[in-house]
Formats: sequence, structure tokens, C-alpha cells
Amino acid sequence: MKIYLAGPDVFLPNAVELGRRKVELCARYRLVGLYPLDNAVDPAAPDASLAIFKGNEAMMDAADAVIANLTPFRGPGADSGTVYELGFMAGRGKPCFGYSNDPLLYADRVREFTGVTRREGRLTDSGGLTVEDFSLADNLMMIHALERYGGALVTPKARPADIWQDLATFEACVRLAAEHLGVA
Repeated sequence: MKIYLAGPDVFLPNAVELGRRKVELCARYRLVGLYPLDNAVDPAAPDASLAIFKGNEAMMDAADAVIANLTPFRGPGADSGTVYELGFMAGRGKPCFGYSNDPLLYADRVREFTGVTRREGRLTDSGGLTVEDFSLADNLMMIHALERYGGALVTPKARPADIWQDLATFEACVRLAAEHLGVA
């Protein structure tokens, strides 16, 4: 079974090496990991962004399922591109699995990111906007998409020292996917 490996890992300085490690972990569980950087794209080409988009969508079309790294990226929530990829796969009814190396609830992460107060029975951020407070790890649409199309979000008991390089939670998610997909 082919698994598309979504996540902001592609932005890390060692993105290719980390992708290789993730693909190897997938293989241990008899899954074929499809890593976005496996697409050959010239970043200097005038249409590079469109080529990346098309390549990633083609890879997702070829995949049987997705594992999404939903570790908060550049803010209190998941990477927007990864969220798109999760929605793309859920919209096609493909099995969806996700993990985050940050075990905090979404409202707690927003609280760390910006001022949060309770007004009229609801949490609001420093801009006066309501903060989702359903005791979920991230936005309810992502969490319930995972539950509906695969499994619950996998998180560690404690945040690892290096949230981007530690693959223990990823491996737990791969194991869950392999069991769910009947290849374990």
C-alpha cells in the first residue's frame, strides 16, 4: 500500500534525509512511503510552484492513504499545505492518518502564541476572535476527518526535545496505519 507522507518536513534543512528515514520506517511496516520531495522539480523554473502542486496531487492520486504531520508549524496550528493535502485525501474517501509531536490541546497552544481571555463564556484571542475550545489537539475539521477516515491523531505523552527530527510518534502512526490497512 502506498502512503503519501504530508507535512512541513519538506521545509527542514535536512528534508531529503528526513524523508528517506520516513520512507524506510514505512517499509518496515510493509508500506510504500511517497515523499513529496521525490518529485523532480527545478525550483528555479518559472512554473516551479505549479509543478510542485501538480506533482504532489499526482502523488496523492497514486497513494492509497495519507499520513499527515500535523505538528504546529509557524504558529499554533498545522501547516496549511498539509491541511489541504489531508482534505484532498479525505475528499477522495482515502484513509487518513495523522500525528503531531506537540501533545498540547489547540486552545492551550493558542494561549501560548497570543493572549487568550474568556469573554461571555468563550475563549477569545488578542484580536477578539473566538478560539476553538473543544479539548481537541487542533481544528475540529482535521481531527474529525482523521477519526472518520482513519484513526485518531497520534501524539506523544510529552513533547520530544526535537519536534522535527524525533520520529517515534510518526512510527506509532505508521504502525496504526499498517494495522488499519491490514498489512501489519
